[in-house]
Amino acid sequence: MAINIAIDGPAGAGKSTIAKGLAKRLGFVYVDTGAMYRTLALYFVENGIALDDEAAIEAALPAVSVRIAYQDGTQHIFLNDRDVSGEIRREEIGNAASATSGYPEVRKKLLALQRDLAAESDCIMDGRDIGSFVLPDAQVKIYLTASVVTRAKRRFDELAEKGESPKLSEIEADIAKRDEQDMNRAVSPLVQAEDAVYLDTSAMDIPEVMAEIERIARDKGVL
Repeated sequence: MAINIAIDGPAGAGKSTIAKGLAKRLGFVYVDTGAMYRTLALYFVENGIALDDEAAIEAALPAVSVRIAYQDGTQHIFLNDRDVSGEIRREEIGNAASATSGYPEVRKKLLALQRDLAAESDCIMDGRDIGSFVLPDAQVKIYLTASVVTRAKRRFDELAEKGESPKLSEIEADIAKRDEQDMNRAVSPLVQAEDAVYLDTSAMDIPEVMAEIERIARDKGVL
């Protein structure tokens, strides 16, 4: 039976960075579910589909193909056979993904792919509802979070390093808005699974967080 580690939490909590690093350390497959939703969102944005028009979003889904491939141990994601691994990281696309990821048909389209990946390989999967819905039987569940201020500052630093000129106040507002959307959507809202370990990383660096999750997994007898 494959070992599954589910990491949930709000936007900007560092889920992807932690999951990716830990998967590499443990020799697991890393599954970035957020990238899948961003890929769909990129299609909607590029094709001028209103993000609040659920009927139009649903009608567009049959024309969209999302595929994940691993090259040299790195996850690449394809939109209709086009590698969009870099494009989906734009802030605009992240906000679009948050606005559309609650639609039932959007989630249904990606759910089977996510569960198939988890059944095939030992994996670490991160997102908003992995432990609570996508992989309810995951052996290890982590709810990873940090304060809005901490998450905004991390995002600010990340964008600044790329040569962009972000405004911290705008990033804080975007993160707070995404928290509100993710926690209050009708379908699979962001919640801490009952058997998930709550981990606030506000005062922790990346190696400390990775070490703590690994310790939790070993204490559960998974590793």
